[in-house]
Amino acid sequence: MSIDPTEPNRPELQRALEGIVESGITGITLRVRDERGEWTGSAGVAELGATATPPVDGHVRIGSNTKTFVATLVLRLVDEGRIELDTPVAEYLPEFGFDQRITVRMLLQHTSGVFNFTGEYYPDGSVVTGIPATPAGKEWVDNRFHTYRPAELVELALSKPARFEPGTDWSYSNTNYVIARLLIEKVTGRSFAEEAQRLIIEPLGLTETATPSSETDIAEPHAHAYYRYDDAGQEKTVDVTSHNPSWISSGGDMISTSADLATFISALVSGKLLPAELLAQMYAARPTGIPGMDYGLGVFVQHIGDGDTVITHNGGAAGHAALMFSTPDGSKILSATLNYIDDAAMSMAVPFQQATQRLVAEVFRGGRTDPAQSAA
Repeated sequence: MSIDPTEPNRPELQRALEGIVESGITGITLRVRDERGEWTGSAGVAELGATATPPVDGHVRIGSNTKTFVATLVLRLVDEGRIELDTPVAEYLPEFGFDQRITVRMLLQHTSGVFNFTGEYYPDGSVVTGIPATPAGKEWVDNRFHTYRPAELVELALSKPARFEPGTDWSYSNTNYVIARLLIEKVTGRSFAEEAQRLIIEPLGLTETATPSSETDIAEPHAHAYYRYDDAGQEKTVDVTSHNPSWISSGGDMISTSADLATFISALVSGKLLPAELLAQMYAARPTGIPGMDYGLGVFVQHIGDGDTVITHNGGAAGHAALMFSTPDGSKILSATLNYIDDAAMSMAVPFQQATQRLVAEVFRGGRTDPAQSAA
């Protein structure tokens, strides 16, 4: 356990962390900021075979929390007059031959219908595969240091059938955010990393946040990430903390800490990054089909019961994951980092969802679970 003695005593939060580890998660850290001050804790182990708990201020691959950073960057450029949300993407990136009906807003809200380059999973159980480097077995392990260019991922996605007509439905697609990255770079003439540094990282002092692109290492301290796969009938588990994140470019490749994530989400909801008008558009969410969850522009608006909502995103990337939650007024913030053993069957998906629900219940609802989420 890691608790600063000056912090409020929150035994219920520590019990929640320990229960989450018992469900199969290798390690977890939690940071809560509310009217009682700041509390941090950890449970589990940072490394298989060792005893140390994950470092509370450790670095982690934040997965799809990256999307909130990307969406914020796009909206900052909207504020600067460089991008318009309802302009067709094809006007900015004509070289790809996008459907003229797809707008920038559709990218950020996952309503473009563009094929998800990491694979599409349909309600009838059918699957259309994407890039071979998606974590789905030995092939990913063997190729985890391969570099994918963002444009290459978009071209692959466009070679596949669209999931639906633009603007007619909702479906989570990593491709939307790779296109958004290319849009940022096209209109600014600078890299995504440079723009993230200019507009978010440097102004907020996020000194532990990185945009690695294709760099394989992660700064110390950090917990370790693992991947389990079958090799000729033999189960193997390997440390994949170091890998090339370009396979999930812009949809989930950033690195951060729970402290930086808390600072980022706090600044976002408080209006330090976006004017009120654009923040309102970010929150203007549409149904996703997931109980209690609507999606705005790079954020989920989660209904947690009794009419209350939180602004959130979460994400996992090959054995690392992060959570980021805030009340709309920023009065209560939760950020967490997780390390676990990933596999092609996504066997940690249910424990991950249950962990998220438990932490939201403890922090935002006094331990009461939202019936709609419990039924999901």
